[in-house]
Amino acid sequence: MAACGGDSADNLGIVDNTPARGALIQNPPLRTAFFSAGDFAAKLNASASGRNLLAIAGTPKCGVDVQYIRYGTVGGANESTDASGALMTPSGGPGCTGSRPIVLYAHGTTTVKSYNLANLLDETSAAYSEAALVAAIYAAQGFIVVAPNYAGYDVSKLSYHPYLNADQQSKEMMDALSAARKALPGLLQPVQDNGKLFITGYSQGGHVAMATHKAMQAAGQTVTASAPMSGPYALAAYTDAIFYGNVPLGSTLFAPLLVNSYQKAYGTVYRNLTDVYEPSYASGIDTLLPTDTPLSTLIAPGGKLPQTALFSRTPPTAPTGSGLQPTLNAISPPAAPPELAPLFSLGFGTSNLITNQLRLDYLLDAFAQPDGAVPSLTTGAQAADPKHPVRIATMKNDLRNWTPMRPVLLCAGSGDPTVFYNINTQLMQGFWSSSSPAAPAAGLLTVLNVDSSPTSAADPYAAAKAGFAQAKASTASAAIAAGASDGGASAVVQAYHGGLVPPFCNAAARGFFQQVTATGL
Repeated sequence: MAACGGDSADNLGIVDNTPARGALIQNPPLRTAFFSAGDFAAKLNASASGRNLLAIAGTPKCGVDVQYIRYGTVGGANESTDASGALMTPSGGPGCTGSRPIVLYAHGTTTVKSYNLANLLDETSAAYSEAALVAAIYAAQGFIVVAPNYAGYDVSKLSYHPYLNADQQSKEMMDALSAARKALPGLLQPVQDNGKLFITGYSQGGHVAMATHKAMQAAGQTVTASAPMSGPYALAAYTDAIFYGNVPLGSTLFAPLLVNSYQKAYGTVYRNLTDVYEPSYASGIDTLLPTDTPLSTLIAPGGKLPQTALFSRTPPTAPTGSGLQPTLNAISPPAAPPELAPLFSLGFGTSNLITNQLRLDYLLDAFAQPDGAVPSLTTGAQAADPKHPVRIATMKNDLRNWTPMRPVLLCAGSGDPTVFYNINTQLMQGFWSSSSPAAPAAGLLTVLNVDSSPTSAADPYAAAKAGFAQAKASTASAAIAAGASDGGASAVVQAYHGGLVPPFCNAAARGFFQQVTATGL
C-alpha cells in the first residue's frame, strides 16, 4: 500500500489522562502512517523537494512506521503538563529490524501551534518538510527516531512554549525518550532499542540537543554521541550581539517567544508588557505565540508584529546627568560582514517591537564594564555580574558551562543570517578547546562548516560541503532567472538557515553517528 493511514482512533489501548513525567498517555500509541522503503521513495520522488531530499539522504533501505506519542512532562516553571511527538521506526529487511539505535531529535523554531512531526501524510502541514527530512535521513536508514513536538504545541495543554529554556526542554526530551521506550514493545512492527542513543536537533533544536546531552550526562544516563546543529549555544553572547545591533532574520518572532518563556519560568522579565514592547504591539503579545494564525497575517501592515524592525531607528539616550552617554556612544553597531549589513539594517525602524528603554537598560548592563571598555562580541565577553533580568535569564540558559564526555559534532554554515556562526558555533568550540576546565572535550569535538571548501581529498565531509555549495548556487540562479537584480544574494539569505543548511547538516550528523558506531567510541 503506497501511503497508508494508521490505526483507528477507537483503538485506544491503555489511556492515562494524568501521566507522570515520561509516561505514555496512550499505549500503544496511535499509528499514523506506514510506508515500505519503495513506497516512501516513491512518495519523495513525486515532488522536486522530495527528489532533492532523496539525493542528500540516499535511497531508503527501510520502511518507515510513524506513531503519534503523547506523554507527561513539565513546563517552564516545573508545572505538570503534557506534550506530543513522533516515534518513527524502521521496518523491512536487514539493518531495519531487531535491535536498532535511537536518534532523539529536537526541531527548530516555529510559530505554528499545530506543529506535529507525526503527520507524515499531509504535505500541506507546517511540520511536513521537517518530518520528511528526519524520516528520510534517519528512520529510512535504520534508526529509531523520537521527535517531540514540544510542550505548548499541538495538543499540549500548556498555554505557552518554554522556548530556549535549557532545563525544561532537556527534561522534556528525556520524558519523550522514556515514553517512546515504553511504547516500543507494543508496536505492530517489532523493533527494539539497542542501547545506543544519538541526540541531534536544528536551530532551537540545536540548543535543545546540547542541553539534553548535558542533562543526561549529569544524570549518568547513556549518550553515545550528539550532533547539535546551528543552535544558539552561547545564548548570552548571541543576545548581547542582537542588542548591540546585529539583528538576525526572524528576530521579531523569536523575541516574544523568548520573553514569554523566561517570564513564565522566572517571573522577573517585566512587570508590565510595555516594559518590553511598544504599546502598539504590547496588548495580547504574551499569549500570541505559538499560533495557527498565518505568518503573513501576523506581520502584515497593522498586524500583531513588525516584519523586521526589532529596535527603534533612533538610538537610545542615557539619562541626563548619568555620565553614561559616552559609554553608550561607544557601543554603536560594529561593522557587519558585507553580505549581512543590509539584513542588520532592517532590524531598525519606526514601527519597532522592543522599547528603546529596554534596549538602553540592557546595553548599559551588558557593556558598561567597570573600566569603561566595550568588550569584543567575538570573544563572548560578558559583564561578570549581570543585573538586567533578560541578561540574567540568557546567561542561565547559556551552554558554555559543561564538558561533554562523549563525541560531539557541531554543524552549521558560516554565513547564517539567523543564528550567527561566530557567536555560537565558534564560541562553543573556543570554550571547549581552551585552557578552561572544558579542555578535555577538545579530542571529542568535530566542527563542520558546510559553507566551506573541502580541506583535502580525504575530508569526510567533502560531499556535504560540495552539495551545500551547489544548493546555494542553484538558489541564486533560480532567483536571477525570476528577475532578481542582486545576483540572488537576498534569496540565499532568506533560504540559508531554514532551507539550505538543514539537510546537509543532518546528513553529516547521520554519517557522524555511523562512524562513532563503527569505531566503537
